[in-house]
Amino acid sequence: MLTIHCAACKKKLWKYDKIGQGEVLRCHKDRITKMFNSQMKEHKIQCPCGKNIGIDKGTFYKMITKAFTYKGTKRN
Repeated sequence: MLTIHCAACKKKLWKYDKIGQGEVLRCHKDRITKMFNSQMKEHKIQCPCGKNIGIDKGTFYKMITKAFTYKGTKRN
């Protein structure tokens, strides 16, 4: 389970169940277990500080690589 944080202000955004050892390129909406501090604005997901974290592509969020950090473990 990963905890996704904003790279700018370090606030928690959501908890995500990552399957596999690869990079976090997209976050599937059905694997997000808990939302903390995120908001949608014109098909973009943003931190409350105003930084764009990802783009809504329907069933998943395409993540902006330098906009977030994460902590936790990935599931194989």
